[in-house]
Amino acid sequence: MESSAAELARLRHSASHVLAQAVKTLYPDVKLGIGPAIEDGFYYDFDWQEGFTPDDIEKIEAEIARIIAANPVFTHREVAKDEALSLFADEPYKIDLINELPENEAISIYNQGSFTDLCKGPHVESANQIGAIKLLSVAGAYWRGSEKNPMLQRIYGTAFPTQEELNIHLERLEEARKRDHRKLGKELDLFSFHEEGPGFPFWHPKGMIVLNELLDYWRCEHSQRGYQEVKTPMILNEDLWHRSGHWDTYRENMYFVNIDEQVFSVKPMNCPGTILIYKDSMKSYRDLPIKYAELGHVHRHEKSGVLQGLFRVRAFTQDDAHVFCRPEQVQEEIGKIIDLIESLYSKFGFNEYRIELSTRPEKAIGSNEMWEMAETALNETLKSKNINYQINEGDGAFYGPKIDFHIKDSMGRSWQLGTIQLDFSMPERFELEYIGEDGKSHRPVMIHRAAFGSIERFMGILIEHYAGALPLWLSPIQVIILPIADRHHEYAKETASKLAEFGIRVKVDSRNEKTGFKIREAQMEKIPYMLIVGDREAEAGRVSVRSRESGDLGAMSFDEFASKINAENS
Repeated sequence: MESSAAELARLRHSASHVLAQAVKTLYPDVKLGIGPAIEDGFYYDFDWQEGFTPDDIEKIEAEIARIIAANPVFTHREVAKDEALSLFADEPYKIDLINELPENEAISIYNQGSFTDLCKGPHVESANQIGAIKLLSVAGAYWRGSEKNPMLQRIYGTAFPTQEELNIHLERLEEARKRDHRKLGKELDLFSFHEEGPGFPFWHPKGMIVLNELLDYWRCEHSQRGYQEVKTPMILNEDLWHRSGHWDTYRENMYFVNIDEQVFSVKPMNCPGTILIYKDSMKSYRDLPIKYAELGHVHRHEKSGVLQGLFRVRAFTQDDAHVFCRPEQVQEEIGKIIDLIESLYSKFGFNEYRIELSTRPEKAIGSNEMWEMAETALNETLKSKNINYQINEGDGAFYGPKIDFHIKDSMGRSWQLGTIQLDFSMPERFELEYIGEDGKSHRPVMIHRAAFGSIERFMGILIEHYAGALPLWLSPIQVIILPIADRHHEYAKETASKLAEFGIRVKVDSRNEKTGFKIREAQMEKIPYMLIVGDREAEAGRVSVRSRESGDLGAMSFDEFASKINAENS
C-alpha cells in the first residue's frame, strides 16, 4: 500500500492526468491548463466557457472509472521544442508553457493511451495503480494566478490507494464542512463579511467577547514574562518602508495613501514602528533585553481569489513582539520565547506540533555573514532544548531566518501559527545602538516573534478545533437560565444577578416557549451550561443543571454551582 508523501503525490499527479483525459474525451473543445498534485489531492485547470455542472462531474467520474478499468500504461519520452509545439498546436496554454522553455531544452511529455500531456512526471506505471478517485469541487482560477489572464475552471479531486482510505478522508472532509468557521461564525453570531469591505471582518458583540478574552489572556501571559505593550501608528511614510526593506520586497502587498503630497503606506507589519520606539532614547547594556509587545492592526493587499473567511483576510491583528537584546543573550531569549509559545498553545490543547527552521530566501537583505550567524544561533538553540525540527530551505523572512510552529488541531489538521525570526539586518539599517559595559556603542540584535500569528486566523482555527463549542472561559454566554413558566422569571433574574457578581456571563431566556425547545436552542448556540428553574428550584433555592457536553447533572445549590463554574473558569 502506498503511504509516503512522495508516493501519494505520484498517485495523485497521475489521477490529475486521468481527469484531463476524461474531460478531453467528453468535451473535445476544452483547452487544457495544468494539473498538479496538491496537499490531500489534485486539481486540473480547464478553459471551458460553459462551466462544469454537477451532472458534468458525474459524467467525468464515470469516464475516469472507464479509463482506469481500461488500464492504460503511462509512458514517458522527451521531444524537441518544435515537436512539442506541433503536438500541442491546439492547446494555447501548453504552447504558453513551452515557449518559456530554452530553445535547446528537451521537453518532457507523458502518454496514457491516446492522451498526451506536457509533464515532467513522475507517474504510476499504469492507471489501475491509482486506486480510488473522487472529484470534490469546481472553482474559478486565473491562468498562472494573474487577474490579467483568462479565468479557467479548476476541478479539484483526491485519490488514495484504497477505497477505505478514500472513505475515511471523505468522512473527515464532511466533518470539516460541519466545523467550517464561516458557517459557525454566522450561526453563533460571532462575525460577518460584507461586500462593502471584502476581506475585512466585522466582529459582532459575541465575537468581541471571545476576542477580548483571548487578548486578555495574551496580555496577562506577556506581562508576567517582562513584555511591555506598545502601540504604533497604522500609517507611516514611504521613507520608513524604504529603509526597512519592505518597499523593495513587499510593496505589491501594501496599501498606499497620499498625505500632504507625500506617499504613506498602511503598515503591513509592525516592526518598523517598534524600531522607532527603541530609537527614541539611548539604551544601556543593563536595559537589555527590551521586550516590546504589540497587538498591531495590519493591512495586506491580498488578491480576492485567495480570501478565505478569517483564514485569509486583508486586515488583521498580529500578536507581535520584538525583543532587542545583546548578541550573547540571543539563545537564552529565543529559548524563553519557545517556552512562552508552548505554554500559550497548551491552554487550548495544542500539544502536538511540528517545528521548522526556514533559511535565507532569494529576496533577502543583509550580508551572508549576518545570515550565517542568525541561522547558526537558531540551530543551536533548538538543539540545546532537544527539539526535533525540519529544515525548510529558502523560506525565511527577507530580513532573517525563522522558526515556525505547525500545530495539529482536534481533526489532525496542521496549521502554521507561531514564528520566531532572528534579525541582524534591521538594527544595521536603522543604526540601532546600546552603550556596552565598555562605554562604547554596540549594535543590538532584534528578534521578531508571534505566538498566535494573526488573531483573526487563530480565532478561525479555534472555532473549527472546538467545532464552535468554545471552552467555558472563551464562551460569549457561559450560562443560560431557562425559567419553566412566567412565575419563575423573578427567581431566574435573581440567580442571573448573583452569577454576574461572580463575573459569569449569563443570560435569561424569558421567551414564552417550551423548555425542551429552549434547551435545544441553547445546545445549538453551544452554551456550556443551562440552568432550568421551576417551582421546586425556586422553593429550595436550587438550580437544575444541564451541561453542553454531559447532559443532565441534576439539582445543585447556587453555591455548589457557582463553585463548580468558578473552578472550571479559572
